[in-house]
Amino acid sequence: MLFTAENILLIGSVLIFVSIIISKTGYRFGIPTLLLFLLVGMFFGSDGLGLQFNNAEDAQFIGMIALSIILFSGGMDTKIADIRPVMAQGLVLSTIGVILTTLITGLFIFYISGWDQTNIYLPLVVSMLLAATMSSTDSASVFSILRSQNINLKNNLRPMLELESGSNDPMAYMLTIALIQVIASNNMSIAVIIKDLFIQFFFGAAIGFALGKAASFIINRINLSNSSLYPILLLSIVFFTFTITDLLKGNGYLAVYIAGIIVGNTKLVNRKEISTFMNGMTWLFQIIMFIMLGLLVNPHEMIDIAGVALLIGMFIIIIARPVSIFICLLPFRKIDIKSKLFVSWVGLRGAVPIIFATYPVIAGIEGSQQLFNIVFFITMLSLIIQGTTISKAAKLLKLDLPAPKEGNDFGIELPDEVDSKLNDIVLTKEMLKESNRLKDMKIPQGTLVMLVKRNSEFIIPNGQMELKEGDKLLIISENKEMPPHTFNS
Repeated sequence: MLFTAENILLIGSVLIFVSIIISKTGYRFGIPTLLLFLLVGMFFGSDGLGLQFNNAEDAQFIGMIALSIILFSGGMDTKIADIRPVMAQGLVLSTIGVILTTLITGLFIFYISGWDQTNIYLPLVVSMLLAATMSSTDSASVFSILRSQNINLKNNLRPMLELESGSNDPMAYMLTIALIQVIASNNMSIAVIIKDLFIQFFFGAAIGFALGKAASFIINRINLSNSSLYPILLLSIVFFTFTITDLLKGNGYLAVYIAGIIVGNTKLVNRKEISTFMNGMTWLFQIIMFIMLGLLVNPHEMIDIAGVALLIGMFIIIIARPVSIFICLLPFRKIDIKSKLFVSWVGLRGAVPIIFATYPVIAGIEGSQQLFNIVFFITMLSLIIQGTTISKAAKLLKLDLPAPKEGNDFGIELPDEVDSKLNDIVLTKEMLKESNRLKDMKIPQGTLVMLVKRNSEFIIPNGQMELKEGDKLLIISENKEMPPHTFNS
């Protein structure tokens, strides 16, 4: 069955519905949600139920839209205060780390090319191209797994991993495009490649920063009568940022990520509505992107390359990624071996390598379909092996921490314009030892008890109210850092 204008909504809605239902079951067993979306696409595809989707150009276009939203949303959730201590490490990993991974993996692929057992015959430049498409960690996979599983880590590892995965796609993209141009032209110099890389980085960073500032200014000043239009306005700016950067020869993926960081770390009106909308769009396009890539592949074609893809995939996981990580982090002596081992393990491949693998197909590079199938197989391998064991690896290396509490149990949030913080506090016997009436309690200056939750009952308090052990208080405070133990002490 082919996708048509008449059936695309019906088929699409069924695919999304099935993916979400299956993901709920898979989550209980620790299976990465994005892997399940990929498997749903394969199940419904040409070798499964027979849905036909084989247009690499359409896949690339949908992937571009999806990655723009995912990277921007990931940037919005990245707090500068969290990444500042690991900024240097993250940037080294996302640039030099990608180059080293490409070189090490590319040389290995070239070394095994021509073996009777591998059944691939790739020249050096094409071997490097295959390695480049897989050289970056996938932002969608890393953001999804770390956040959906509430994985919290010691030594600022989580912000470092999120910074690396959010900012290393541009380098992998630029290497992929540069190597395709080298193969196509046969005479492209190293100087030209370096110049192109510099231009893409410079314009990507500059335009992303400028449009991130512009987006924040516009959203805070435009004063729309309908608050639902704010996130849509921001979405239009995201797409404008990507496309205008690309037109000016900059890197659009880097631009939208940096713009997301700028917007996310600025006070915004209607932040809750914007964040809810962007999170929903991120999940929607992650589902669409992974299902689409599952439909795009022909699983029977991967049988011939399964052996060599398994060999390359295990080499990346066990050797190329760890070696590049340890080399990149050599100057940072405070990072211990356990942390380096964990960072090495979180080298997830996902949708980004598969999308990058469509570029050689569209460019007509000889053997590009074989390259695409190898990348797809390795992505599956990475999600199965690494994606299902990240939390276990953190526990094994004793790097895991309890997940920090977000928000409060009352489900109430303050807008960014209010320079205060909401806390919820559970009253203990110690807190009520001297007095149990609200008016007699020692409440820090600048603090107000807004609401009391007793079992399932919500009570608006007054000074005469008698409080009981186990009551939960919703407190608004001018002091954003007020710890709970200062209440009635």
